[in-house]
Amino acid sequence: MPPEIRDDEAEIGEVPGVPRPRDRQDLLGQEAAERAFREAIGAGRLHHAWLIGGPKGIGKATLAFRVARHLLARGDGHGTPDTLALPPGHTVARQVAGLAHPNLVLLRRQKAPGAKTIPTQIGVDAARRALHLFSATSADAGYRICIVDCADELNLASANALLKVIEEPPPRSLFLIVSHAPGRLLPTIRSRCRRLALRPLPTGAVAQVLRGLGAPHSTRPPELIERAAALSEGSVARAIELLDPDTIGVVDEVEALMDQGDRPDWRRALKLAERLAGRDADALYATALDAVQRRLAAEIERRQGEPPARLAALADAAERAAKAAREAQVYNLDRRPVVLSLFGT
Repeated sequence: MPPEIRDDEAEIGEVPGVPRPRDRQDLLGQEAAERAFREAIGAGRLHHAWLIGGPKGIGKATLAFRVARHLLARGDGHGTPDTLALPPGHTVARQVAGLAHPNLVLLRRQKAPGAKTIPTQIGVDAARRALHLFSATSADAGYRICIVDCADELNLASANALLKVIEEPPPRSLFLIVSHAPGRLLPTIRSRCRRLALRPLPTGAVAQVLRGLGAPHSTRPPELIERAAALSEGSVARAIELLDPDTIGVVDEVEALMDQGDRPDWRRALKLAERLAGRDADALYATALDAVQRRLAAEIERRQGEPPARLAALADAAERAAKAAREAQVYNLDRRPVVLSLFGT
């Protein structure tokens, strides 16, 4: 089993107890995406820049590191590989896990030494330091690889720094660019990449990943793991959030109140509103809003065959809920009226 991350070792965007993408050896549910890389390697047409897109938590970064390990260890001169897997004890696998391979760099948000705050973006200085790899000669004439995780966090200056190298890459350079929302990236970056869209994972694959994680995630009750997987919409990251009893409890309460239609139990709704109004309830409040939006979207999808006029009320409810949530956040308003407005509409 890959090593777990302790709370005091966790990096930005990573979850204690969950293996980092660079530590994971397995890749579930993304066989088609791996096949695209295997075929490109076998045909000798491996594009120098790949934009790996899809929802958060479906294996994009895991795939990027899997590709990097294979190329750094075996190159691309042996025909179409049957798999990109590398034994975990392999020297390159250990180097990649420790970000110690001389031909690999990971471009990401990082807390600067001595800094008190976590950066919200990948700055241009970080990009230039990482991309310096491509101004030097490869240590062994092999591939030089940059993994960007994730490109959504690049600011304009760092995105332009990346673009400059992608436009005129040195020989045997590879950029594996992870993005949760590829459409928001610079069009010039998108145009120079081969785009690979990963699909949300099947529910069974999500449950399998959860069961393979370390404690406390894998030790949750089996029924909770199955429910979290079913509600995850194919994202392991979302499933992990739902393994928290408080989080799944809020989802269950929202769904129970919405099941009551136009006449919800207002005492119950008020109790939920009071709970979500607390200063330490930001995450649960976001969970509740997300649960409402997902429920309304699912209902609209289920009733697609009905006349548009009948769906207007649901669409209006979704828009009003989203608007109320935005206004409460922008103006720091009391959350209780927002929560109450989600029900009985």
